[in-house]
Amino acid sequence: MDSTYATAFLAILVAGWFVYAKRAKKTSLPGPPHLPLIGSMHHMPTKSAWLVFSEWNKVYGGIFHLDVLGKPIVVINSVKIAKDLLDKRSSIYSDRPHAIMAGDLVGFSRTLAFLPYGDIWRKQRRLVAQDFTPSMMPRYFALQEREVAALVRNLLKAPDTVRDELQLRLGTIIIRATYGYHVESLDDSMLKSGLDGIKNFSRTTTPGRYLVDIIPALRYLPVWMPGAGFLKEAEEMRQQLTDAANKPYEWCKANLMTGKTLMPNLCGSIVQDAGDQLSNDLEETTIWSAVAVLGGGLDTNESAALSFIMAMILYPEVQKKAHAELDSVIGTERLPLISDRPNLPYIRSIMAETLRWAPPGPLGVPHAVTEDDVYDGQFIPQGTVLMANIWHMLHDPEVYPSPMEFIPERFNGDDTAMDNAKELVFGFGRRICPGIHFAEGTLFCIITTLLATCDILPQLDAQGREVLPEYAYTGGSIVVPEKFNFRLKARSAYMVTLVEEASLVPPE
Repeated sequence: MDSTYATAFLAILVAGWFVYAKRAKKTSLPGPPHLPLIGSMHHMPTKSAWLVFSEWNKVYGGIFHLDVLGKPIVVINSVKIAKDLLDKRSSIYSDRPHAIMAGDLVGFSRTLAFLPYGDIWRKQRRLVAQDFTPSMMPRYFALQEREVAALVRNLLKAPDTVRDELQLRLGTIIIRATYGYHVESLDDSMLKSGLDGIKNFSRTTTPGRYLVDIIPALRYLPVWMPGAGFLKEAEEMRQQLTDAANKPYEWCKANLMTGKTLMPNLCGSIVQDAGDQLSNDLEETTIWSAVAVLGGGLDTNESAALSFIMAMILYPEVQKKAHAELDSVIGTERLPLISDRPNLPYIRSIMAETLRWAPPGPLGVPHAVTEDDVYDGQFIPQGTVLMANIWHMLHDPEVYPSPMEFIPERFNGDDTAMDNAKELVFGFGRRICPGIHFAEGTLFCIITTLLATCDILPQLDAQGREVLPEYAYTGGSIVVPEKFNFRLKARSAYMVTLVEEASLVPPE
């Protein structure tokens, strides 16, 4: 029996390779050596790929390619090249790779992040973008400020709950803004369903995790066959994703007339504006565009907030300067507001440096090219997958000297320099995150409220010695700092009172 399985597997492997090899047009870009049949598959990193690709920059330069069973993958380490291709030639570089596990089997191909470039993607993006323009952001400030106050209130009592608290408060902000639903706790089914979807997305989009993404023919294996366990896993994930998309939308729609749905919110506004003209097509577009807001905003901001806390522990001199700016501009009689952002250049620099120092998505979401192209004399065939190594771009010592150091002063208070760093984190060209302004508002609120109210301090060991966190991150398409402990000390009793009062403002 084992030999039968082995023979079948080998047949699928060879058949898959010949399909890709027959289609493939070769590029002349540099890259790791290839072997017959597997190409450079054996060189494809399975852990911290962005660091490996960054090292390869010394050998292969700002753009290079790998061949995985005849499937071309181009890695871009250069900001200039990324902008030349993904921004300036976005009309042909805005597609997504055909992902078998995440897309076809689990169903993330229905979501904004993974949709192929085309009319359905344009419709979804338009719905999200129109609700999260800079001019629309002030209507969500009170929501963000209340939930961040609750976050800080609870962290002052129990800083070891930071990851759960971040997921709860960030999830509450996003779900309220998307569906008009107020999350009551971390056990709320609306939030739990969304968090499960985010975990599944990160898991299924991690390069190299699933062999079916390299050998698509494996999707046709019988579910009972050894090695086909991913099919059952995909079926369970697909049902979970469908529920996570439909249930909050149906709640929002059903409760618009009862008044339970808090307004404004993305889905509620669309349903109200459509009235009797709400078509099945518009509903489907709304349901799947809304999923992208939670999926694109929660884990990225969680990662950034944890990186900020870690940076403040490792660089207390930065925290001291931030305190001085806040005390000078805001004073000590009120909490900072998101609307104070234009008056706090050093805090803006800290936010930009946080995203530069530790980008939540080191490789972003891959692009794909829809037709053959030539760049700088190098041929890039149709269907090539392009991965922008955002981590390297933001740690290039020629652009950012001492890149592993946390130095907000490197921006010299220049918002253009800050934006150049931040924008890389949110994507390229027509695929740039449409919720960028909403996400930045929440992160700014977390940074300012923590700094205004607290001293962020290292944990102490049994002997009373400081224990500093290490700069170490998990794997996945979105990375977060490895677990570390810290202390918070209130800067004054009055600030604690202000946080308590701000956190008790009723949801609206």
